[in-house]
Amino acid sequence: MSNKIQAIRGMNDLLPEQSPVWQYFERQIQHLMQRYGYSEIRMPIIEQTALFKRSIGEVTDIVEKEMYTFEDRNGDSLTLRPEGTASCVRAALENGLLYNQTQRLWYQGPMFRHERPQKGRYRQFHQVGVEAYGMYGPDIDVEMILLSARLWEALGLMPHVQLELNSLGSNEARAAYRDALVAHFEAHSDVLDEDSRRRLSTNPLRILDSKNPDMASMLADAPRLMDHLDEESRVHFAELTAMLEAAGIDYVINPRLVRGLDYYSRTVFEWTTQALGSQGTVCAGGRYDGLVEQLGGKPTPGVGFAMGVERLILLLETLDLVPEAARPRTDVYLTAMGDAASREAMLLGERLRDTLPGMHLQLHCGGGSFKSQIKKADKSGARMALLLGEDELASGQVGIKFLREDRDQESVALDALAARLKTLLAEA
Repeated sequence: MSNKIQAIRGMNDLLPEQSPVWQYFERQIQHLMQRYGYSEIRMPIIEQTALFKRSIGEVTDIVEKEMYTFEDRNGDSLTLRPEGTASCVRAALENGLLYNQTQRLWYQGPMFRHERPQKGRYRQFHQVGVEAYGMYGPDIDVEMILLSARLWEALGLMPHVQLELNSLGSNEARAAYRDALVAHFEAHSDVLDEDSRRRLSTNPLRILDSKNPDMASMLADAPRLMDHLDEESRVHFAELTAMLEAAGIDYVINPRLVRGLDYYSRTVFEWTTQALGSQGTVCAGGRYDGLVEQLGGKPTPGVGFAMGVERLILLLETLDLVPEAARPRTDVYLTAMGDAASREAMLLGERLRDTLPGMHLQLHCGGGSFKSQIKKADKSGARMALLLGEDELASGQVGIKFLREDRDQESVALDALAARLKTLLAEA
């Protein structure tokens, strides 16, 4: 026998018992976006490689080490999207969505990065992204944060997450800060690990993200980006924090928060949690006022964030915050003994679904003994089983067997069945 073909490492199946929790989360997202006036956009999962090199930055870890890139039959270099913002900007530009107008957009779907798989972080992972274009003020930054905070409230996560903020300033201010930071790191080059030495000449701000405990003291003494902000960025950040305080949103300023993508400017933020150990970031974003122009459009401000679905669902399950209503359920399992009863059961099931659209009814198919059908009814999780056989057909009755309650079996006339089921379901 040939070897079984298995899924690619880090790319996982979503099994039937898991999908209802995802659907619950997706319903929360869709409802929230509609309430805030954001419209859904869906982009392809494959883009030209140049899109990500120009937007994310050629010396970032994503572009250097993590992208799934290949040549197609025409010799074009294509990449499975590692994130959604660049694709969203490309789609908005290509389809004229940014011409003299503001836009509020959101999307969801798979992203791909070749990194070491671990719980909550996979090579194919799913993100929800939210983007807004054409608005310069800090009010849209605040709206993004308030929108995400409302999601945490809806999911019961607010007590378990913390908002961290920083400002990266303008490109010019960041360049001056970069020089000061490089000088600091060079003065302590003996402490830098190999990865940090590599980043020193390419992306020194990313060294601030290092989790190496041997560098912690040196990083704590590093120059603060906040001390190098231009005046306009300083005012922007002060207004943003004032609005958050007025809205009752707690935050901490994290001077080492820089984000891993080159296109960010001014506001950057993360929602973090202590409930998942080291994998603490559940939502992150910020402003990217230069990205649209960088990708060929007219200067257009932008701001957005993304959240990892796997990590958030892991957080919900870890904290036991998935409501019972989000779990899969079967109310009624319809059994049938004999060919005539099986034919009638098929039609009966359809009539009941028409009459009771809120009821979850599963029809037994494939025959089998009464005992085996009841066993499957019990395994389905149904509250009750409907019993239809030759005797029931002859008498125009249906048996109701209660699978989760200690009560006697009932016999109900076929024409009264829907009303009786409605009453029984209302009792649950």
